[in-house]
Amino acid sequence: METKKISKIKKTVNGSIQITGSKSESNRLLILQQFYPNLKIENISNSDDSNVMKKALLSFENEINIGHAGTAMRFLTAFYAVKENSEIILTGSERMKNRPIKILVDALRDLGAEILYVEKEGFPPLNIKGKKLLNTEVEIDGNTSSQYISALLLIAASLEKGLKLRFKGNVTSIPYIKMTLGILTDLGIIHNWVDNIITVQPKKEIESKTIVVESDWSSASYYYSLTALSPNSEIEISSYKKDSLQGDSVLAEIYSNLGVETNYQNNSLFLKNTRKINSEYFEELNLINAPDIAQTIVVTCFGLGIGCYLTGLHTLKIKETDRLVALKNEIEKLGGNVEITNKTLYLNNSSKIEQNIAISTYDDHRMAMAFAPLATKVSIFIEDAKVVSKSYPTFWEDFKKIIR
Repeated sequence: METKKISKIKKTVNGSIQITGSKSESNRLLILQQFYPNLKIENISNSDDSNVMKKALLSFENEINIGHAGTAMRFLTAFYAVKENSEIILTGSERMKNRPIKILVDALRDLGAEILYVEKEGFPPLNIKGKKLLNTEVEIDGNTSSQYISALLLIAASLEKGLKLRFKGNVTSIPYIKMTLGILTDLGIIHNWVDNIITVQPKKEIESKTIVVESDWSSASYYYSLTALSPNSEIEISSYKKDSLQGDSVLAEIYSNLGVETNYQNNSLFLKNTRKINSEYFEELNLINAPDIAQTIVVTCFGLGIGCYLTGLHTLKIKETDRLVALKNEIEKLGGNVEITNKTLYLNNSSKIEQNIAISTYDDHRMAMAFAPLATKVSIFIEDAKVVSKSYPTFWEDFKKIIR
């Protein structure tokens, strides 16, 4: 397990970075490509999660292990449920075996799927017998993980009569659902969302099509943080769209309050540190639509010496680790003070950051990358630095280019 030391950055941060395709978009397209083989995908993510997905979809094994890849577990559960005349065991790491999947399994069973729990009720591993699903309507909690909802939407058009998906209660993580629906639109799949019901029409074939995956906005967050924490910094990252399908594109608006100006030009983002943030400033955000950028924002606020209050974080407890607990542990090692509930985080403002602290990453790629920008303030150690490969394998090489 490699521990990486990042010495305090003394120079102005600047440079250009090309980030590969969004993991979220890539994984959705990889599933849809199974139903529509004449779909071609360019700028696909080079993340571990997307590589795991590709490998699983090409596998002829009876047991498929997806490791820590949560998106793959959810999307593949739905995919194998409709893959006729197949039977597989879908399993993962020990952490994955403790990440709930009952809501999705129940929904698929309501559609007629044959799925059994191999070990613990409500959790992977799963025994999935693929078959034609004849039911056309299903109900699911609106405040559940968007990955469960997207998993159902990705198989919807392959069903003989399509799918009517009804939500109970308020819907959260709307941008990720809209991303899935936007991709369906790109493929000519007809759908509509009225009140609490999404209806997807069946579609057996599509015209030949090539989709270029937009670069990953979650990965861009670490460069926003670097820019915010480094005076006079300027960074170019590509390739991005102003009208992005990705919920994390809200970064541009959020970081405008943290001293970072975003300019769009020729499919690139130009980030510039434009002002010093007053230590009395307090950031208050509801991240229910973009929880994956919470760690980056908290660390940025800590590095700026300001406080923040983040809500809408209930899904962070079932990620690669309990991210709320992990953030509290590591920021308090650095001298900060954090209070958490099951869905909120409160960071008190603090002017001091402890030197040479080793940050534990808890098998979580985002913990490693979110804390790296603190090197603009102090020397820091990142434990298990290679964990970044889950979503951004070239992170450390790109990071080095920027901080020279």
